Amino acid sequence: MSEFCSNCYNSKDTMRDKIKTIAFDADDTLWVNEPYFRETEVKFCELLSSYLPADQVTKILFETEIKNLKLYGYGIKGFMLSMIETLHHITKGNHPADLIPEIIRMGQEQLQKPVEILDGVPTVLEQLSGKYRLVVATKGDLLDQQRKLKTSGLEQYFQHVEIMSDKKANDYSKLLKQLNCAPGNFLMLGNSVKSDVLPVLELEGYASHIPFHTTWMHEVHETEPVHPHFLKLNTISEILGHLD
Repeated sequence: MSEFCSNCYNSKDTMRDKIKTIAFDADDTLWVNEPYFRETEVKFCELLSSYLPADQVTKILFETEIKNLKLYGYGIKGFMLSMIETLHHITKGNHPADLIPEIIRMGQEQLQKPVEILDGVPTVLEQLSGKYRLVVATKGDLLDQQRKLKTSGLEQYFQHVEIMSDKKANDYSKLLKQLNCAPGNFLMLGNSVKSDVLPVLELEGYASHIPFHTTWMHEVHETEPVHPHFLKLNTISEILGHLD
């Protein structure tokens, strides 16, 4: 059952009366994403199995991804480039010539994955549409996120789509200004406490964590927020009991 944290308001009507804009993270909130990265990572580790064990390859790849975030941002293209850099680092440039084209092929294959909508999402959007301004606020590669939204069949529900380079408090502040929305009238729904919840709570907006079974290490946050505007949900459908 969904619930507010121990220091939160007890009345559902409190939030229902305040919220005017609801923003949804996309990847692993609206549709499946992270498992595809992990599948590609497993294949990458298999390519390098003659050089290092999988856990060491994964560690070096993750460190390379984090180092490169400032240059490439989030998304599959940056992931591809980080895999190529990791390959060069581990092999010291002494690797079969066909490995780089294979990494590119794996990345392109991931870019063409079908969009798998998560359970409950269409019903939630249908019931909230017309009652609230619905927004997509997500990180990732611009073209890839636009493709997924277009092919998902969900685009019709959203009045605004924001592909964000990052999700820190300053980024949300810019989004709120663009939407002409006060933090107290804003609710963010997403699967990452670090990116979808904490920065919004810092601005005194409302935020809800909807857990997903696979989370990138960079997005892991072990402790649950304690804040009067934090709403804990188990599934996206539970938001309807607080808003609809």
